[in-house]
Amino acid sequence: MSNKKKKKSLELIPLGGVGEIGKNMFVLKYGNECIVMDAGLKFPDESMLGIDIVIPDISYLLEQKLNILGIILTHGHEDHIGALPYIMEDIDAPIYGTRLTLGLVQAKFMEHPGANVETREINPEQDLILSDSFKLEFFRTNHSIPDSVGVAVITPEGIVVYTSDFKFDQTPVDGKITDYYKLAELGRRGVIAALLDSTNADRPGYTLSEKEVGESINEIFRLSRSRIILATFASNIHRIQQVVDAAVRYNRKIGIVGRSIVNSVEISTELGYLRIPDNIIVDVDKIKDIPNEKMAVITTGSQGEPMSALTRISKSEHRQVEIFPGDTVIIAATPIPGNEKLVSRTVNNLFQLKADVIYRPISGVHVSGHASEEEIKLMINLLQPDYLVPVHGEYRQQAYCSQIAQKLGMKEDNVFLVKPGNVMEFSNGKGRQAGSVSAGRVLVDGFGVGDVGEVVIRDRQMLSEDGIVIVVLAVDQDNGVVLAGPEIITRGFVYVRESVDLLEKAKESLSKIIDKINSDQLQEWNKVKAKVRDAASSFFYEHTGRRPMIMPIVIDVSYEDE
Repeated sequence: MSNKKKKKSLELIPLGGVGEIGKNMFVLKYGNECIVMDAGLKFPDESMLGIDIVIPDISYLLEQKLNILGIILTHGHEDHIGALPYIMEDIDAPIYGTRLTLGLVQAKFMEHPGANVETREINPEQDLILSDSFKLEFFRTNHSIPDSVGVAVITPEGIVVYTSDFKFDQTPVDGKITDYYKLAELGRRGVIAALLDSTNADRPGYTLSEKEVGESINEIFRLSRSRIILATFASNIHRIQQVVDAAVRYNRKIGIVGRSIVNSVEISTELGYLRIPDNIIVDVDKIKDIPNEKMAVITTGSQGEPMSALTRISKSEHRQVEIFPGDTVIIAATPIPGNEKLVSRTVNNLFQLKADVIYRPISGVHVSGHASEEEIKLMINLLQPDYLVPVHGEYRQQAYCSQIAQKLGMKEDNVFLVKPGNVMEFSNGKGRQAGSVSAGRVLVDGFGVGDVGEVVIRDRQMLSEDGIVIVVLAVDQDNGVVLAGPEIITRGFVYVRESVDLLEKAKESLSKIIDKINSDQLQEWNKVKAKVRDAASSFFYEHTGRRPMIMPIVIDVSYEDE
């Protein structure tokens, strides 16, 4: 028998961030050591009733008992840091990030106390050696938040580059352009695999500079004679800075409305990423005391989130801010897929309140933070990777990214279109897909993490679509006799006052079924419930074409002999 040990190989495993928008988390494993790149959340779609957020399933990391050397954060967006408060109770590893990113992370942990977290600041100009197998180098990137970096991981099997979210902005607001030299140098050294942002791979051309938005905002401030309310992502510090600059230029005060954007502004100002002159920010309670033409408001709610400030303002439910006819409302964001209806509802509400709403992409008040087709080509040409893994986009964007790479001469087999849990293995300069591990989504509902699963979601969907019917029986279990019932209670199924005949017929039908149950069977409640459930389901579907949730309740009212 051979005593040779199996040669180690490098494994790349996305636990999220592929085939979907959000929930980014990527594992690089060599032997028993690994690093985790990003730990983000995803906001629920309309099918996830009652769910607050979705985070990656980290059971693979815990089951394998891997030595996690660190969690490497590329920037401070929620889809890259939002899962940290929920996973760090189970992971003992330092968190690495740039100064602003760690500032936002520490604010999150203040809201979620409990986990003992160690944070270490990244300097993009300095390398980070975590072990003999993992040496990290960084490069600055442009995105819609300052202090964004990409990561080059030097391993025994070659260099793996994670671009994270990026675009090539030649005129960034903060003056810090992408580190082209570093990218070209990595390409010359040889990159075995690149994880490439594919979010805008289906958009031709180039993504516009953030400064284009600044010019549009300036023009709106110059022409407006009313109050201006601008909704943007709380983390879009560059856009907030441009609103501040325009307010200073045109002599307006600024109100900050929305908890997340207040926190973001405070942290960014304290760390020096946001420059706000003294006396320009006014307390929210004093907004109404300032003439409309001298006031601007920056708020959250660009995605139509039900509890966000702009949504409540649009429904006249906000305690401190209301819409006056003629107000200019700017929604400086493009709806995330799945949020279109929410944004549309908010826009309609604002129009009904006689506001002038600027929300369309052609208005120039928003540009993406992600690379379009020509920028993706440039990144591939700079890095010249042997293998490519499109990430961050939905499957169609991954497919577009693959087509772009093939236009540049990459073989189709060298582009891996993967799903969460798929394993990519690299050894001796070759890469291949090598099976999969457990991965998926964990649903967070209130304080519960993972206690709501697919079965509960299906139940909620059923309740939302066809309602519930409760059938109550009172049974003397000792003697095997039905004493009362069936009584029928409905919620969300039919309007009871107009459905008396239907419910009476249902009682009669169920009574006939129950009369046929002998005394022995009445003592086995599970069987009784199953028969009642099946009979009620068949009856209501036959008479209404609907399938409500049927919940039989059997109450034991046996009497003891005195």
